[in-house]
Amino acid sequence: MAVAAEKRPAAQRKGLDEAKGHVDLAISGMTCASCAVRVEKRLNKLEGVAATVNFASEQAAVSFDPGLISLDDLVGAVASIGYEAALPKAGPGEEDPARPYLLRLLLAAGVSVPVAVWAWSAATRFGGWEWASFALATPVVAYAGWPFHRAAALNARHGVATMDTLISLGTLAAWVWSVVVLVSGMGQGVYFDTATLITALILLGRYLEARAKRRSGEAVRALLELGAKEAHVLRDGAEVLVPVEALRAGDLFVVRPGEKVATDGVVTEGTSAVDQSMLTGEPVPVEVGPGDEVAGATVNTSGRLVVRATKVGSETALAQVARLVAQAQAGKAQVQRLADRVSGVFVPVVIGLSLLTLAGWLLFGAAGTAAAFSTAVAVVVIACPCALGLATPTALMVGTGRGAQLGIVIKGPEVLEQTRRVTTVLLDKTGTLTEGRMQVADLVPAVGVAKEELLRLASAAEDASEHPIARAIAEHGRKRLGALPSATGFSNRAGLGVGAKVEGKDVVVGRPSLLAGEGVVLPLDLATEAGRLEEKGNTVVAVAADGTVLGLVALADQLKPSSRVAVSKLRALGLTPVLLTGDNERTALAVAADVGIDRVLSGVLPEGKAAEVRRLQEAGEVVAMVGDGVNDAPALAQADLGLSIGTGTDVAIEASDLTLVSGDLRAAADAIRLARRTLGTIKGNLFWAFAYNVAAIPLAIAGIVNPIIAAAAMAGSSVFVVTNSLRLRRFRPIREAS
Repeated sequence: MAVAAEKRPAAQRKGLDEAKGHVDLAISGMTCASCAVRVEKRLNKLEGVAATVNFASEQAAVSFDPGLISLDDLVGAVASIGYEAALPKAGPGEEDPARPYLLRLLLAAGVSVPVAVWAWSAATRFGGWEWASFALATPVVAYAGWPFHRAAALNARHGVATMDTLISLGTLAAWVWSVVVLVSGMGQGVYFDTATLITALILLGRYLEARAKRRSGEAVRALLELGAKEAHVLRDGAEVLVPVEALRAGDLFVVRPGEKVATDGVVTEGTSAVDQSMLTGEPVPVEVGPGDEVAGATVNTSGRLVVRATKVGSETALAQVARLVAQAQAGKAQVQRLADRVSGVFVPVVIGLSLLTLAGWLLFGAAGTAAAFSTAVAVVVIACPCALGLATPTALMVGTGRGAQLGIVIKGPEVLEQTRRVTTVLLDKTGTLTEGRMQVADLVPAVGVAKEELLRLASAAEDASEHPIARAIAEHGRKRLGALPSATGFSNRAGLGVGAKVEGKDVVVGRPSLLAGEGVVLPLDLATEAGRLEEKGNTVVAVAADGTVLGLVALADQLKPSSRVAVSKLRALGLTPVLLTGDNERTALAVAADVGIDRVLSGVLPEGKAAEVRRLQEAGEVVAMVGDGVNDAPALAQADLGLSIGTGTDVAIEASDLTLVSGDLRAAADAIRLARRTLGTIKGNLFWAFAYNVAAIPLAIAGIVNPIIAAAAMAGSSVFVVTNSLRLRRFRPIREAS
């Protein structure tokens, strides 16, 4: 039984967050999908608990009410049905799950060869070979097969049967029958070869399966191990080497060339190129300097940097990506829930079929008792539903892990099913198609107004706003004019502009429609100039003070180099791209034409984006939305599939289903391709698992498949499913080809 969580050292609390009522438990003793179903059902019977058990990762993701349930209660509930639960171990010392099978496998394989040779070839037999087979087979059945017998006995005490029950019954039945024949001298054939070979083949399957399952989770484990272990922290002007766990937000630390950035932060001194490929999948290092953000675990390739820590521990980008991927792997797609329901009743049905087969062959068969017994054992062995339990979680583990390597975070298995249905993808303009770094391109003052006055008042009014346009104008004003005058009475008009009192004047900066609402109309010459600038793809804002127009500020945002390729790849996936922006129609059309988009929804206010998504959904379209800002969050949540640009806001990322860490729009097409490929792999695995059992059981009942071939086929089906999932590791993104 676990000790109280508060007494447990921090190093042992991985996977536990009692404040939020969540724990990830490592479950040992599960051998098939029906085991996972039993553990899940037992946990979900507890008051205030919602649990999902993943057979492939051997973990349970448990949400619980700390006021009603303790960690001890959860562990005890699992133990009550014959399994063990504990907080997961992590790190390089983690035990290889294949190792426990190795010694037993070597014994079973070594003994099976001579026993099989004597049974199959009369020329190799000698006096007393049956007793020699008995002597060799007994330790195999007793020791090598002990994990199966132990699990079967534990489950029998709780009145249930699992895959281990089938294996234990099959091997023990073969061994007991052979002992009875040998001792009684009844003249029938012995089946010691069947008992040893079934044990050896099942152990081989378990060994290969465990190794393959471990490989399926390698991507996320590698991601977690990428972080720096130590940091050079500046204390009183001197560098002090400390463990990375000792870092606190606000600390200054040094990153030399070739070193990893210790944690997320902002560069305060130095310039360098930082390799972010481990987080974003982008192979080209990014130039950084004072004021630029850097992520923990990325690699400094050239100059010396001094960084101020902003996020540490579980708040870092690396930790968040790993947590989201783990959550996705813990979830279950709808197709897996069907497989779980089948697995839950499969084993009892198979035992019933085996008994009926035995009775049928004894009553109606002409081949004798030995053949009836052999056929019944074959039915038991070949029907083990292990492949069903591995079909979904292994594909999900490999797919989400490969996504994490490429800077694509898939938040849950249900996302995979949504990608198949999407017909339309809405693309935000600023920060999605464009770099999101607006720059002042031109100042057009009204007659009699100096450019400096236009810029000074506009910059001062915009200085309190966080909008990209506002920041660009304020930054341009500071560069040109130095310190800006103070502004009071600031008000933000969402999606339209701002208002403030500057130098005693009521200044309004925003869309011409905002000024019109204040009773201020642009003169004809400025209106004409605004149209010309917008047709060139600029965003134009008007500035007025005390009801008089001061002029125009034109801003430009460069298209991302990858946007044109991304749009064409989205089309190739059968999706219709639509530009959705709050910008005016002429600017939107210019940008759309540049990237190859035909449909444009312009002038949409932040609160209207979700309504546009809803309108398309009501028209029968399945909508994906790609965005990066706070104003995109409602639309991302409303969409059937939300994709957030990882360079955007936390709110947008939280509201989305897929996060594109790199900020490269081509990753949107990669994400949909990978999600669809993963879903296709899951369906292929499930088809194989179902088809295998549907085809194999009748063959075994008919006596066409003997127990040894049945054991090999059963083990092979599990290995096939896991190996098929591992093919997702070879997924190649569009970015590598364009």
